[in-house]
Amino acid sequence: MPFYEELAAATAAERDYLLSSPIIANCMRGDVSRESYLAFLGQAYHHVRHTTPLLMSLGGRLPERLSWLRRPVAEYIDEEIGHEEWILNDIGAAGGDAEAARRSRPELPAEVMVAYAYDLINRGNPAAFFGMVFVLEGTSVAMALNAADRIQQALGLPDAAFSYLRSHGTLDQEHTRHLAELVEKMTPEDQADVVHAAKVFFRLYAEIFRALPN
Repeated sequence: MPFYEELAAATAAERDYLLSSPIIANCMRGDVSRESYLAFLGQAYHHVRHTTPLLMSLGGRLPERLSWLRRPVAEYIDEEIGHEEWILNDIGAAGGDAEAARRSRPELPAEVMVAYAYDLINRGNPAAFFGMVFVLEGTSVAMALNAADRIQQALGLPDAAFSYLRSHGTLDQEHTRHLAELVEKMTPEDQADVVHAAKVFFRLYAEIFRALPN
C-alpha cells in the first residue's frame, strides 16, 4: 500500500472528528450565516498568513537526510506566498471589514495550531510538518469547492467572496498528488512522525471549526 494511503487510513478517526464539526455539517446542508462565513475567513487568515513563514523556517531547518526536500519546499513557498491577501479580499467582498480582520488576534484554537506547527519545525522533526500539509490540503480538496457553492447559494454573495475556497480547492488537488510523492520517499521513522503530526493537526483544525459561531 502506498504510504499516502496508509496515512489516510491511520488518521481516519481524527479526520472524521474534523468533518463531524457541527458547522461543517450545517454548511453542507446550506445552513450557514454570513457571520459564520466571515468568522471562518478570519481564522483562516490567521493561520494562512503563517504558511510562507513556516515553509521558510522549514527549509532552513531540514537536516541533511531531508535536504532533497529543499527544492519542493521552495516551490511550495512560491505557490503559497500572498494567499492570506486573497482571504482579506474575500472578507471585503462578503461585506466584512478586512482591515479589522488583519489587525485582530486569532482565536485560541488557531493560535495553538500555528504554535504547534512552529514547534514541530524548531524543536521536533521538521518532516512532521507535512502532516499539517496533509490535513489542510486534504480537507481543502474534500470540502472547499462544495462548501463554496453551498455558502454562495445560501448567502447570495458574489464570486469575488470565494477566491480562497475555490482557488485552494483546485490548487490543492495538484498539491495532494505532489505530497503523496514526497512522503513516499521519507524514511519509516519520518513517516511515523508525519502520521502523528497529522493526527494532532486534524484535532487542532477541528477545534477551529468547532469554535466558530453557527
